[in-house]
Amino acid sequence: MQDEFQALQDNSTWELVPRPPSAHVITGKWIFKNKFHADGRLERRKARWVVRGFSQCPGLDFDQTFSQVVKPATNRTVLHLAAARDWPVHQLDVKNVFLHGHLTEQVFYQQPAGLVDAVQPDAVCHLRKSLYGLKQAPRAWFQRFATHLQ
Repeated sequence: MQDEFQALQDNSTWELVPRPPSAHVITGKWIFKNKFHADGRLERRKARWVVRGFSQCPGLDFDQTFSQVVKPATNRTVLHLAAARDWPVHQLDVKNVFLHGHLTEQVFYQQPAGLVDAVQPDAVCHLRKSLYGLKQAPRAWFQRFATHLQ
């Protein structure tokens, strides 16, 4: 939990602010997962902080959620062309991809359970970047990636 929390802070994912009187504050939760080696041995335990996007209000916490998706048939066609024409194929994997999307909406959520700031226990987190669970997280990432490619 501490590693995930530190990574989110290092990424400037949010800033602590006093709770605005009319703000809709969403909650979050910790998700725990065991990661295993190929032979089945435990590699590590992983914790991820996610927000409960199902409690977001349309028009208040988010506007659009659409993100471009490639159909499997399109992938097969491109890979077939690459193989037939001997083109090089590369794969891209971005770790914690949704954490790199920038938000345009005002989104507030409660501080992560177990890691509440002792100096500002009543403050809320104002998101600068998206988190897993947000309805607009896929769109925010796609917009950032598309802008970079253009």
